[in-house]
Amino acid sequence: MGDDLLRNAPVEVVELDERRGVMVERYPQVWLCRDCKRIGKSLDRPCRCGKRKWGQLHFVGIHACGAITEPWIRRCIEHDDVKVVIPKSTTAGDITFVCPVCNTQTMQGLGFNRKCVCGDGPVRWNVHKARTVYTPRGTVLINPPRPEHREGLKLAGGARKALVWVVEGLTAARPADVTAKQTKEEFLAKLIADGMDPAFAEMMADMAEKGDQLANPGDHPIDQLSVERREGAEREAVDIAMALAESRNPTTALCGATPGDALDMRYRDTYPAALRRAGIDGLDLVDRFPVLNAMYGYTRGDDDPTKCRLVPFRRKRGGYRLYGNLAETEAFLVRLDPVRVATWISTRGHQLQGWRSGDGDPVAARVAILQAAVVPSKRDNPSVTSAGTDVLKLVHTYAHRFIRQTAVFSGIERDALGEYLVPGHLGFFVYAAARGDFVLGGMQAVFESNLDDLLGSFVDAEHRCPLDPGCSRGSGACSACVHLGEPSCRFFNRFLDRGVLFGTDGYLRTPVTAL
Repeated sequence: MGDDLLRNAPVEVVELDERRGVMVERYPQVWLCRDCKRIGKSLDRPCRCGKRKWGQLHFVGIHACGAITEPWIRRCIEHDDVKVVIPKSTTAGDITFVCPVCNTQTMQGLGFNRKCVCGDGPVRWNVHKARTVYTPRGTVLINPPRPEHREGLKLAGGARKALVWVVEGLTAARPADVTAKQTKEEFLAKLIADGMDPAFAEMMADMAEKGDQLANPGDHPIDQLSVERREGAEREAVDIAMALAESRNPTTALCGATPGDALDMRYRDTYPAALRRAGIDGLDLVDRFPVLNAMYGYTRGDDDPTKCRLVPFRRKRGGYRLYGNLAETEAFLVRLDPVRVATWISTRGHQLQGWRSGDGDPVAARVAILQAAVVPSKRDNPSVTSAGTDVLKLVHTYAHRFIRQTAVFSGIERDALGEYLVPGHLGFFVYAAARGDFVLGGMQAVFESNLDDLLGSFVDAEHRCPLDPGCSRGSGACSACVHLGEPSCRFFNRFLDRGVLFGTDGYLRTPVTAL
């Protein structure tokens, strides 16, 4: 499957049509009379006992190849009848089948060493509801891009335009509104997408380039990034653009019903002050944040992925099919102040090329951080000292503490909130579970009513751990202070440390300068 995907095998995602439902069939089709325990031949006829209380023999045979089979039950040769005698044990081998007329045993167990149709060993018998019989394999995709949004971004200027938009602080409503010039490649792709002949489009692109109508190398600070760093930055920028494609409500757009009233003054004065104090450059409410739950296959037998074989769902025309459910939920996008982060990184001994302490240019700070901070993966060693490790610990720890405070103010269960990190751009999403016990509209209520109280609590609430000094001397994070439940944390509660926020050189201890 992995090799097929690398060769760009087609993948489609389908969703349940709730109006039509699904077609199901009963399995296994081995009919058991609930009254006399006889094994019948047909569901349409009454049992020989005269009753018509058919159930199913709840055992099936499975193999690691994905095959499933029904048991074959030997009947009495003389009376053409059989019933099951199920012992108190749960072992399939202890089941016996006898003739209800002459009481002759017809078979013991469900068939020892019965070969699988694949030829690779025997099948194993188990109760049809057992986890080993069918283990669905799926994934949760946070912020999956819709094709129409991805195409719209491509026409607006592609990943480069998204990166410019994010680096400039999301000051424009969307990437298409950014005034940065297109590159020749982006301009050419747009012309071809509009239906222009490729040869003529190439001529038009050459003319635009000669007329200085296209972006030149070095026109924007992002052009200073290395190829590798720019690719990573563009991926995260596209993630942000896709998440905000449906809706985006920044705090700067809030206003009271009457200009100058108490709520309007709170939005205009108190909210910005609370954001600055918490070291936040911007906070947006996303009321249509996409979350995709998708199943891509199943396994049978051992639950350990290294000891079983994945059976993917396939399309009839080749390729693969995912059965999914795309839901939309509430989310916050929180972006930390780049100048303050750059100042904090510098005090920790890391060099930021193109930025120096006291420089108040947020664009320069973002580009310098993108170049210097190589963010580690969730499986890397958190003890390795680097600018990327510090940035990830800062963003991740901030997200966990923010989730804990949001749960209190919104009335949403903590485990019903999750995180989606974009650490290269000093940001993260906090979203409510698309399914589960959460308060619909709870995050919006906080955003519109008491966001400043949440941020004040974030900064001022108790930050020490009940298990200190042991926790502080260890990793600086544990289940009593920072950790979240497994469904909420995408980094397995690694790369966390309260010290990056509240230590003597913590981010929230860094003076607020150049704002």
